[in-house]
Amino acid sequence: MSNLSRVLERQQKQREEIRRRRAQEDRDADEEEEQMLAAAVCMMDQSRQHRHRRAPNVDRRRESRGKNLMEDYFIPNSLYHASKFRERYRMQPHLFQKIMHDICNYDTYFIQKHDDVGALGLIPEQKLTAALRMLAYGASAE
Repeated sequence: MSNLSRVLERQQKQREEIRRRRAQEDRDADEEEEQMLAAAVCMMDQSRQHRHRRAPNVDRRRESRGKNLMEDYFIPNSLYHASKFRERYRMQPHLFQKIMHDICNYDTYFIQKHDDVGALGLIPEQKLTAALRMLAYGASAE
């Protein structure tokens, strides 16, 4: 009877050891799943943040370009003569000024305003020049 009891005890210990190992393996597997899930959530958050992040503003020096445009074509002693203006715009300067005057009275978009940051926007000559180019070349606004 003692042999039988020892065999039964040994079998009982083996079963308990197997249960303990399986329980440990289950805990390890659960921890690994939690880590993988946390990594997946972190990656999704990063991809969402990256997707919604705005690109930094590009300084296009619009103030200086507007000043250059005025100095090149629109002030009384401009850099280029009226013939160059006609080559570029395909119209006389007085016609351009009339169109600009009429369009500024019609639509407030063409009037120079401050943006939300407080910086001055484009001058009407820049806006009208861009609109004429888009019409002439069939380009779309970006």
